[in-house]
Amino acid sequence: MKALVLAAGRGERMRPLTDIVPKPLLPVAGRPLIAYHLEALARAGMRDVVINLAWLGERLRAALGDGERYGVRIRYSDEGAEALETGGGIFNALPLLGPGAFVVVNGDTWTDFDFRQLTLDPDADGGAVARIVLVGNPAHHRQGDFGLEGDVVVARATDRLTYSGIGIFRPEFFAGQAPGKFPLLPLLQRAIAAGSLRGELFRGEWWDVGSPERLHALDMRLRTRAATRR
Repeated sequence: MKALVLAAGRGERMRPLTDIVPKPLLPVAGRPLIAYHLEALARAGMRDVVINLAWLGERLRAALGDGERYGVRIRYSDEGAEALETGGGIFNALPLLGPGAFVVVNGDTWTDFDFRQLTLDPDADGGAVARIVLVGNPAHHRQGDFGLEGDVVVARATDRLTYSGIGIFRPEFFAGQAPGKFPLLPLLQRAIAAGSLRGELFRGEWWDVGSPERLHALDMRLRTRAATRR
């Protein structure tokens, strides 16, 4: 199975750090944030990885190369000067991802999620076109995104969970879309309305590195963990 790591965003909330360094390359415990995803995907047996590029994309390409040092084979989906948003970015990368289901993960998060547990069987899952990973609502996103009834993702106003940016998608999820810039949310809502979006709750560690303060907190967390293991 192939995987796509989303790394094209500008990282406005992380400025001025992201004025010269792409957000996925920001160091956490002495290593680029995106490196943790690449190694986790390799451990899960996902050797073929696509990374989308826009803001400071050449710096990402130069830093990561062909991915050999992380145990993966990287191909790049270049979006040009302006990122295509999440939906448009994934759609643009489809030719590199092939005809089967593929994993997507946001490059500006950190997690100990085991990608081996993420599967999508449309026959067993009632024709589902995607499965997303939900987490408990962090302090900066108390309202959540979606509800979960069993493993069916639903739209409701209460008891919502947060979309982690991790999911597995079939190309059919993007049926009817045209190339260009567009968000992912309307397509998730379309799948919810059709009853074809599945989900699961992850109770492990997950960090949305969306501010310098959260970046620093994660850095300290991982450094402390490493020190206690020595």
